[in-house]
Amino acid sequence: MKGFNKEVKIGIAGVIALFLLIYGINYLKGISLFKPTRHFYVQFEDINGLTKSSPVFADGFKVGIVSNLEYDYVHPGNVVAEIDVDPSLRIPKGSTAELQSDLLGSVKLNLLLANNPREKVAYGDTIIGSMNEGALGKAAAMIPTLEKMLPKLDSIMVSLNNILADPAIPATLHNIESLTASLNNNSRQLERMMREEIPQLTGKLNVIGDNFVAISSNLKQIDYAATMGKVDETLAHVQEITAKLERKDNTIGLLLNDPSLYNNLNQTAINASSLLNDLQAHPKRYVHFSVFGKKDKAQKP
Repeated sequence: MKGFNKEVKIGIAGVIALFLLIYGINYLKGISLFKPTRHFYVQFEDINGLTKSSPVFADGFKVGIVSNLEYDYVHPGNVVAEIDVDPSLRIPKGSTAELQSDLLGSVKLNLLLANNPREKVAYGDTIIGSMNEGALGKAAAMIPTLEKMLPKLDSIMVSLNNILADPAIPATLHNIESLTASLNNNSRQLERMMREEIPQLTGKLNVIGDNFVAISSNLKQIDYAATMGKVDETLAHVQEITAKLERKDNTIGLLLNDPSLYNNLNQTAINASSLLNDLQAHPKRYVHFSVFGKKDKAQKP
């Protein structure tokens, strides 16, 4: 009896240990033995490394796991993933699933829930799945392009090294530094001018503006009609004087329009010039004088 009791205890301990082992393995896989689940099927053309116990997410929240993977021999080229999700999750009809890889290479299944509040996917139905390449897929697609660009990048690097080795580069950098210092100095001078001289210029402009206002008020007071009348009267007098100058019935008109008067004056000027020349050449003809005076004739005895 004692031996039987010992064997029973060993058996019970073995069953408990086996149960704990199975529970621990499933727990590590994310499978809860005591939590109820509902299963659906997702059909993929390529599972891209999806494995059993991979997590299932909906809106970024884990709602289940992949419980099984089977190849669809009835429809070759397809793989069916059986997923167990929380029974509280309602999957609207029209929802899809996608596989997404992270940077570490692990694959997860995302449920893309549709906006259909009236109809839902029944338990055991099949959902259409697709592959979301993500950042890794885009990077892989860029690899051929990068391979073509590598020779060009090498040429660019060689050209860049040649440019940097040019001795003119330090001189250019020094010139840029000097130019930057000059610009800073000019900026400070401009700032000082804006701070000190602009207010003075503004004050002068205000004074000029006030003067213009005063001039405008003075111009408003001028009688333009009377002024223009005087101008017209002056112009009439000028026209009258001009007309008289063109006629010969007045002294100034005769002087300006009679050619004989001009000829007589010209001849008189010529005669006067000739007389002056003769006077300079023969002054004794016109002037008689004696140093001692005129001698008196001798008186008769």
